Amino acid sequence: MIKLFKVKERERAEKANGGPPVKKQSAGELRVNRDITELNLPKLCAISFPNGKDDLMNFEVSIRPDEGYYLGGTFLFSFQVSPIYPHEAPKVKCKTKVYHPNIDLEGNVCLNILREDWKPVLNINTVIYGLYHLFTEPNHEDPLNHDAAAVLRDTPKTFGAHVRRAMTGGYVGQTFFPRCM
Repeated sequence: MIKLFKVKERERAEKANGGPPVKKQSAGELRVNRDITELNLPKLCAISFPNGKDDLMNFEVSIRPDEGYYLGGTFLFSFQVSPIYPHEAPKVKCKTKVYHPNIDLEGNVCLNILREDWKPVLNINTVIYGLYHLFTEPNHEDPLNHDAAAVLRDTPKTFGAHVRRAMTGGYVGQTFFPRCM
């Protein structure tokens, strides 16, 4: 857990020891720090920092749904947070190729709170729960992958078969999906 007060203590110690000037954190960095400190993730979600804990503005979240069509899969998302966060939503991409009505094959995510419904009172925790919800209840009414949405809407049983085939590493139509189970 990263504590905001540790950052302040480190700044004071470096200043007192005549160390190099400490870079001030932007309001966005301070807010991300607080959001990450206060995370209350679902039990099957995890956060990691591929660039190290010093880069809080870029991190990854893995989600392993425990119910629904995507049960047993592991899906990795990258988060890029703007310096003007929370006034701008984080940029979120799915790094796992997935057959999903709300995630296209390039990893773009269709989640209303990442677009028009974003408000500064929302936080990283809210976004992660929103992503988790996409896997437990995919939405065919607001799709990025229109083919997957049509199959979910018209023949949910076939949709389930396509999801399983994609998650175990196989083709759905002309598209190959690497194993994510």
